Amino acid sequence: MNEGSTQPPRNGEGDRAKRGGGDSKFVARPEVIRARQLRKDMTKPERMLWQRLRQRPGGYKFRRQHPIGPYIADFCCLSERSVVEIDGSAHDNLDRAKFDERRVSFLKENGFRVLRVTAARVLADADDAAEAIVARMATPLHQPAAGPPPRNGEAG
Repeated sequence: MNEGSTQPPRNGEGDRAKRGGGDSKFVARPEVIRARQLRKDMTKPERMLWQRLRQRPGGYKFRRQHPIGPYIADFCCLSERSVVEIDGSAHDNLDRAKFDERRVSFLKENGFRVLRVTAARVLADADDAAEAIVARMATPLHQPAAGPPPRNGEAG
């Protein structure tokens, strides 16, 4: 087939063949593979909250089971650098609590604000939980009109 032809290339021809074919050797990071699995196996509170957050309340776009570094956030709004974590009874375990502390520290060090919501609250009233999340996101950590934030050791 000549270069100036308007017909599509046949199988095995065309630009991809010149660049090495379509047999991609791409391998997803383990966090991405795990996030995909978690999206399929969401807990009931996560599914209930996702039904509200996927509607973009307050104009905020959320992602579910989003990898951030080595961790996977239950829900994440990248534009606001906010993470929402649903805490069920498994989070009461001492080992899980230590893992959660490390994850929250990592997220904060990387500029994310973490909001923890109990699974019981979501189960009791998912609409209220979603509204509370949006209200929290609407209040920035620092109001520029109030001046610079206090330095370490100073009262605010």
